[in-house]
Amino acid sequence: MGLLSELRARARYVIGPVLGLSAITYFGYHVLHGERGLLAWWQLRERIAATRVSLAEIHAKRLVLENRVRLLHPESLDPDMLEERARIMLNYGHADEIITIDGKDKE
Repeated sequence: MGLLSELRARARYVIGPVLGLSAITYFGYHVLHGERGLLAWWQLRERIAATRVSLAEIHAKRLVLENRVRLLHPESLDPDMLEERARIMLNYGHADEIITIDGKDKE
């Protein structure tokens, strides 16, 4: 029975540091790998950067489309733009033109 009492006496001094080390390990792991940890934060920053690039591309496309729509307004009608759109929509072309169909202008 001396061995059991010796283990109990030493366990009092070991349990506190073991529990403390376990808590530090647990929280340290979740600081890195948790749902809101550092790795998740870095991945979120990468996604934000990629989304900003995509936003810039979409914004540039939108500006081009807005400009084309502005050219078709009745107040500032551009004859070249009107002719281009009418030819695309009606499938007309001049007699001396060579037409290639790529499916890009279908709207």
